[in-house]
Amino acid sequence: MEQLLHYVWKHKIFPFRELRTVDGRAVEVLNPGISNTNAGPDFTGASVKIDGMVWVGNVEVHMKTSDWFRHHHDQDSAYDTIVLHVAAEVDVPLYYPDGREVPQLQLEVPQYVRGNYEQLRLADRMPRCKHVVSGLPAFQIHNWMTSLMLERFEERTRQILARRELLDKDWENTLFVTLARSFGFGINGDAFETWAKSVPMSAVAKHRDSLFQVEALFFGQAGLLEGEGTDDYYLKLQKEYSYLMRKFTLKPIASGVWKFLRLRPQNFPHIRIAQLAMMYYEQRMSLSRLINARTVEEMDALLLTHVSEYWQTRYTFGGRETKVQERALSVPTKERVIVNALAPVLFAYGKYKSDQSLCERAFTLWEQLPPECNKVTREWASAGVVCESAADSQALIQLSSRYCQPRDCLRCRFGYEYIKQTPDLLRENE
Repeated sequence: MEQLLHYVWKHKIFPFRELRTVDGRAVEVLNPGISNTNAGPDFTGASVKIDGMVWVGNVEVHMKTSDWFRHHHDQDSAYDTIVLHVAAEVDVPLYYPDGREVPQLQLEVPQYVRGNYEQLRLADRMPRCKHVVSGLPAFQIHNWMTSLMLERFEERTRQILARRELLDKDWENTLFVTLARSFGFGINGDAFETWAKSVPMSAVAKHRDSLFQVEALFFGQAGLLEGEGTDDYYLKLQKEYSYLMRKFTLKPIASGVWKFLRLRPQNFPHIRIAQLAMMYYEQRMSLSRLINARTVEEMDALLLTHVSEYWQTRYTFGGRETKVQERALSVPTKERVIVNALAPVLFAYGKYKSDQSLCERAFTLWEQLPPECNKVTREWASAGVVCESAADSQALIQLSSRYCQPRDCLRCRFGYEYIKQTPDLLRENE
């Protein structure tokens, strides 16, 4: 398993014996180098002492030396000056272009390392590294969590900038689509993004002084005005959308994308779309307002929305009437929208404009908001990793989605602590 051999070299998890080249020269690894993810040798800038002489350069790692030829490294000048070749099995000699023999180190993966890795990879419990993590110093956990939080912001930034490219590089549209996606709260996230991309904001701007027309445009593009008439308001919206559809050459999305199973009524797409329509009718949300909002309270004010009279007593078109409610966003809902949409857009815009103050403000928002309570945070709490803010819970979501679920323990700092444990230490932690 070459990936694990790379890991052993990178982290210097060597067998408990003196390292020697295949021709008997002592080897001391001063610096394993930096992993190279591009073309060329596996590690760059390595520093190794061979028979008392220090060599600085590149290192290549293979399961078998003969892989060198199978990968055609003998035909690539980038490999002509490596200072050491590392292989689990040295089955052939290697030579530099001038005829000198390339130093080779036969390095096996320690059995306990292989065993630990297999345990992590195959374990069903979550977190798989629970017994080791629970014994780590707080500063070590904090450092990894901080890196994960930054990684999550960077990942969100890539997603938002890619979305902006698809939206003709329009930041207002990008904000609208990102905000709309967050209103799907996972279950309908993709549907809301598809819907929001279909809504021409230029058309919304032309009719923004009429809530009725904004609702007709929003519900029509959502494919929710295509059925038989159920009441007067529905029929009026349907008629208005028919006019707007011809005026702006619109095409609604398929109504079948919306999910209702196991949704609380207040999360039905109809209510969330009505809230977004009111928000844009009242002109509460825009990129400039987002940039000028400096506190959680000011962010909260951007999300002060309610619904039109029709939706104060219904959850769907023609649905059973309920007692009158404004159906404003709850405090936890607004917090989730700030965490999942507004703060990431602020961070992405800060990166785009090279404005560090906006990025720092986005960080601060996550740190000031309470943590999310979900399956992931509960699982990690059982390992002693307790969230104190949304920054912590977002870090754990990143850890779960990008490391734990794909079982990519070799890139995880918690995984490293587990894999390097000798059997005796692992039993003590359990």
